Amino acid sequence: MPTSASTHRPEDLLVRLRSANADADAKLKALREVKNQIIGNRTKKLSYIKLGAVPAVVSVLAATADDCSSVLVQSAAALGSFACGFEAGVQAVLRAGAFPHLLRLLSNSNGKVVDAGARSLRMIYQSKLAPKYDFLQEKNMEFLLSLLNSENENVTGLGASIITHSCETSAEQNALCDAGVLKKLIGLLQGSLSQRDASLESIATVIKSNREVVSKFVGPENGRALSAVTELTKDRYPRTRLLACMCLIVVRNTSPGCLQDLAIRTKLILILLELLDDPGQVGDEASFALSSLIAEKEDLQKLAFEANAIDKLCNHLQKGSLQAKRFQGILLALADLCSKLENCRSRFLALQVMNSVIDALTHDSAEVRAAACICLRSVSRSVKNLSAGNFMNETVVIPLVQLLSDTSTSVQFAALGAISNIVVDFTTRKSIFMQCGGVKQLVQLSKSMDPTIRLNSVWGLRNLMFLADDRCKEGIFLELTASLLASLICDPEPSVQEQALGLVCNLVDGCINSVEYVFAEDSIILQAVGKQLQSTLKAEVGIQGMYVLSNVATGNEFHKEAVMHQLLPQAGNSTQPIIIKFLQSNDSRLRTAAVWTVLNLTFPGSLGAFGRFVKLCSAGIFSQIKNMANDPCLDVKLRVRTVLGQSLTFGDGST
Repeated sequence: MPTSASTHRPEDLLVRLRSANADADAKLKALREVKNQIIGNRTKKLSYIKLGAVPAVVSVLAATADDCSSVLVQSAAALGSFACGFEAGVQAVLRAGAFPHLLRLLSNSNGKVVDAGARSLRMIYQSKLAPKYDFLQEKNMEFLLSLLNSENENVTGLGASIITHSCETSAEQNALCDAGVLKKLIGLLQGSLSQRDASLESIATVIKSNREVVSKFVGPENGRALSAVTELTKDRYPRTRLLACMCLIVVRNTSPGCLQDLAIRTKLILILLELLDDPGQVGDEASFALSSLIAEKEDLQKLAFEANAIDKLCNHLQKGSLQAKRFQGILLALADLCSKLENCRSRFLALQVMNSVIDALTHDSAEVRAAACICLRSVSRSVKNLSAGNFMNETVVIPLVQLLSDTSTSVQFAALGAISNIVVDFTTRKSIFMQCGGVKQLVQLSKSMDPTIRLNSVWGLRNLMFLADDRCKEGIFLELTASLLASLICDPEPSVQEQALGLVCNLVDGCINSVEYVFAEDSIILQAVGKQLQSTLKAEVGIQGMYVLSNVATGNEFHKEAVMHQLLPQAGNSTQPIIIKFLQSNDSRLRTAAVWTVLNLTFPGSLGAFGRFVKLCSAGIFSQIKNMANDPCLDVKLRVRTVLGQSLTFGDGST
């Protein structure tokens, strides 16, 4: 008689697995059936997990004797299937306590059992949820070496996977290298396809950002290991070529002196561009590898541009319907390519793929939304296109402003980066951003508890204020308020202080009406500036603060006297004026800002210039400036000579 269909129902299979009376053969068939039903089927996996199948399989594995090899193999295989490419499955397997039982299988006398256990553990170690391994314990290192010395390729692959997943610190990298693990991994490059790929990933992990280990990798035996990896970039298998490229990129990024040969660098770019066409995981990862290779390296970006990288990446964008990870990687690669070179930005814009990037701002994936923002940030570094107002339009601005309230902090951060560039816009179209509620959102984020969000929102407001007209300034200031701006100037984070002072500097730049803003609410902003100048230890904060005072000092007599009040010690206070410390600074930018302030305070055309000149002389400020007549910085020297020239109209005010 044919087997009843009911015996294949999940509920019936689980009854057999849980039954104390079921014999080994019945459990074996049930395990095999569970495994067959869930392979490659996430929906089935989730359904079985909800029914409690994973603990049932683990119970069978735990209760089975070492000599019952068939049940052990099928139990391990079923658990591996639950874990394969499915985070919920890995979580269920680990939560059910399967890990130590699977480890036990590695010491079984039956090779098939060992192989099944190793396969299942490798599936687990593809996940971030897998337990970390402490390589600094001698017993653990011995166990790892025993895995790598195994004749079973799944066992050696497991050892390599454990390294890739767990090695994070330089101490661990050094320990693995000293124990001979790196040498063993290099040897496995001559093994099977599985061993080669696992070893390439592990080698990249062991040498990453560790120059000492890289030197040990590339140095011995006339660079035999490096040559072996380079040779694998020609391998017939796309994944092996990708992993070999990634390993070489790690070498290059860790020790820039390595791989200086132009042919090798060009070859890496060409291979990665070719791998972009792979329809599977290799194609998804190739763009991330390209980003890692060219990021912050203008010479490599030029090579990539010459290899038509912009065109090839944009061609993929134009195909549409990209899987999320591939979409993200292509956007990030374009962002890196356009980060420094204007010809890359021009080519990107000429290919008319901006609509694809803008569409990505509303993608379901937070990673894609963030990548689109990062791409826009790089492309909008183009002064030429900012000047033309090409980014300040509703198509770009509205979705970016909406992302400021995104549920993902990383998306908010990326959107702030793009907005900070776009709002610099040299045209008079900044009102578009304000009408979209952008200022309101930036002001709200400037109150965030996250210092990075707070910093970038203030940065955005600073750039929005750059060359803004009177109406725009008024709108921003009304939303921001004097009290909030003063609190940002006194923020616990020096980087936020710097950007807040830069914002005020842009606010007061221009006509006398602009200067009036720092006197709102009983001069709370000006007082905050003075307070920070007295206490700051960061040169950048001092520079921005002095330029605020310098701009205010271009105003009327009341404004200039208010600046004097902030610069000079009050009656009964013997403290040296902070400006003298700035004039003596090793930072030429700080000296320049300080001299500019004195220059504006003593401009001969103002009524109180002589009185201020006398006070500055009495405070020892002019004596210091006289000593700077031959300052090594040309900008400082020119300003000093202008100040000294102005002082001649007052006579010797120091007497």
